Amino acid sequence: MRRRDFLKWSAAWAVFPGVLPGARLEFPRDEGAHPDFRTEWWYVTGWLDWPAGFQVTFFRARNEADDANPSAFNPRQILLAHAAVSDPSRGRLVHEQRAAREGFSLAQAEAGRTAVWIDDWRLEQQGSAYSARVKGREVELDLAISGKEIVLQGERGFSRKGHRPDEASYYYSRPHLEVSGQVNGRAARGTAWLDHEWSSAYLAPEAAGWDWCGINLLDGGSLMAFRMRSKAGGVHYAPPGVAFEVLRTWTSPRTGVAYPVSMRVTKDGRTLRLEPLMDDQELDARASTGTIYWEGAVRAYDAQGREAGRGYLELTGYWKPMKL
Repeated sequence: MRRRDFLKWSAAWAVFPGVLPGARLEFPRDEGAHPDFRTEWWYVTGWLDWPAGFQVTFFRARNEADDANPSAFNPRQILLAHAAVSDPSRGRLVHEQRAAREGFSLAQAEAGRTAVWIDDWRLEQQGSAYSARVKGREVELDLAISGKEIVLQGERGFSRKGHRPDEASYYYSRPHLEVSGQVNGRAARGTAWLDHEWSSAYLAPEAAGWDWCGINLLDGGSLMAFRMRSKAGGVHYAPPGVAFEVLRTWTSPRTGVAYPVSMRVTKDGRTLRLEPLMDDQELDARASTGTIYWEGAVRAYDAQGREAGRGYLELTGYWKPMKL
């Protein structure tokens, strides 16, 4: 390679498209990958009848530098994956993680439908159904997931994440999915929730991380709420009508990080109390996404103390500020 060509390629930086209000999401096209955007994830969480919780997440990240380098070894797209099971009989979250550059038939995120894999870890869509397969040392999943409902979050799929115009994502959910299959060699049935988001400026520089919940309500409805927390303390951004109140914290014996595992969440006048299936649902993902966070199965209770739903709570940026 000539030196001037090397310098030209080394100086090439990716240009990321913005997320714009008013864009119309189309299905199944937008269920696939959007490789021009900086970050993207497909996120499946659910409750099994044991009871237990499970999570399968695939992340895609577009590399910022060397975007013009034509080499097949140039890591234009990086794929990451997390899988976890929250089983009270184990007393703590068990999890696995993977990371790979896209290509060479080893890792891929397809356009036009949900089909993303790293080696023998896969999340794949056929019509309105999905299959999720993970084979690890402590987590082994083989699940069939189905459901037809699509919820466009925010303003018809445009979800603001901060105060600047470009701090937003395209975001839809599939709540009330039905699940059947095998988890760690045990027959499993339950319900799940799928999120798909893509963005080029998800996290504002002032934000440390976020609190998020997705709840399948027993009355057939669903509730998603989030807030972006500030590095200086307090809330950096929350959608109108959304509030989180900390009720109880749990401190990890491994990392010393304190997480608000019991929360009161209000959205559009409806208030729910979230209580964890178990406290120890911390996920150490330093080997893939470079962070530690809490992500776990929770029950939701109404003002009268009656169970109103089940879902997942995610708490990021409590170990260190998140970097995407």
